[in-house]
Amino acid sequence: MKKGIHPENYRFVVFKDVSNDYAFLTRSTAETKDTIKWEDGNEYPLVKLEISNTSHPYFTGKMKLIDTAGRVDKFRTRYKKK
Repeated sequence: MKKGIHPENYRFVVFKDVSNDYAFLTRSTAETKDTIKWEDGNEYPLVKLEISNTSHPYFTGKMKLIDTAGRVDKFRTRYKKK
């Protein structure tokens, strides 16, 4: 492993999914100005996430099915040879 290419400022940071209020504590170098009081009573930097594994449709199993057959038919009628 090369020396001097990895960041040295790892610290504990809370990542919070704003869509469902799921939060987890991990080490990171992400910069943020927000802070949050964690379950252990300490205050940590807070990084707000739009989506995480608890809200992403792939991981939750609530994926939307797209009507591909209807799209194919629409395409064929539009570009059908006359």
